[in-house]
Amino acid sequence: MQIIKSLKDKIAVVTGASRGAGRGIALALGEAGATVYVTGRSVRGAATTENLPGTIEETAESVTARGGTGIAVHCDHRVDSDVEGLFARVEHERKQIDVLVNNAWGGYEHHDFRKFGAPFHEQPLRHWDGMFTAGVRAALVASHFAVPLMLRQKHGLIVNITAWDRDKFLVNVFYDLAKAAINRMTYGMARELTAHNIAVVALAPGFMRTERVAAAFEAAGNKDYLNFTESPEYAGRAVVALASDPNVLEKSGKVVAVGDLAEEYGFTDVDGRRIPPFRMPDQP
Repeated sequence: MQIIKSLKDKIAVVTGASRGAGRGIALALGEAGATVYVTGRSVRGAATTENLPGTIEETAESVTARGGTGIAVHCDHRVDSDVEGLFARVEHERKQIDVLVNNAWGGYEHHDFRKFGAPFHEQPLRHWDGMFTAGVRAALVASHFAVPLMLRQKHGLIVNITAWDRDKFLVNVFYDLAKAAINRMTYGMARELTAHNIAVVALAPGFMRTERVAAAFEAAGNKDYLNFTESPEYAGRAVVALASDPNVLEKSGKVVAVGDLAEEYGFTDVDGRRIPPFRMPDQP
């Protein structure tokens, strides 16, 4: 299936798009011609999250440079009033929202990745709060405020970024629970919204070369990660494909892997590779 290249006149919101997957998704949507509201907490001229590179303004400017229209909106997705204000602004300025990408995720902040697989009783409880408050709940709240506008316009697409390898355990109890909750939330939302021509899909990228991943591998002196990771824009191209698909409702309620969509829709990563879906290694 060939994807439609242009999303001109489409309005998208990508949460948590200062860097990482959110930035990659916003850039791909911009390249397809969409207007993209870029949200996050990292703003130019102030300290960024964990001093990582990237701000919402930089992402929005790159969206515009790619051919779309980027609009930066400071939004802490843990604060309901911020989220409500975001969608009130979208409604006031654009009168529509075609695509919501729930990418905001606080689960990696202040996280020692050497201990990511530690037993749950040894994990700091702030990891739970990051994954559920700034992750699962953030997706639910953004959808809560976006859906009324989608209902009025009688169409829409919600993409919840997740992690998934069918029935395998995702290493960490908090993380596994949070991603399972997102997948189940996607299913429940789809049950309520598909009849209104609103599709809800959980999208599972593979092992991405985000700023955090790159920094971790570089610190360890490991250059091989470039061979088995995918760029954040690979997930972005998957979102563009879903947003371009007139039959996307057939996927509503499902978890879909970026690698599988690349095969179905015929897109590649930015380096021309078609990277297969990520699979967890065999576990005892």
